[in-house]
Amino acid sequence: MVQNKTLSRGEILKQLRKQHPEAVERTQVLLKEQKHMQQEICQALRERPKTVPEVAAAIGVSPDKVLWYIASFRKYGLVVENGMCGDYPLYQKAEEN
Repeated sequence: MVQNKTLSRGEILKQLRKQHPEAVERTQVLLKEQKHMQQEICQALRERPKTVPEVAAAIGVSPDKVLWYIASFRKYGLVVENGMCGDYPLYQKAEEN
């Protein structure tokens, strides 16, 4: 007789981790890289508002990569625009309440 056992979410995740260890490892590496990039950008914006090219130069990555992060930060209210510098908007960290 076969019992139909309902697995909890935790048990299902455990099984998936065992079945796909390479995917889990790649995901953990990507998340670590993303977290590091977020910290670098936030650190660069602490001193004063900066443009995307200024942030990119400060942390040594391409402007398109910084722009992608800044756009997501804006979406979630982590950074705001603070004027313009030539043709580029200036970004700063949002006020922490």
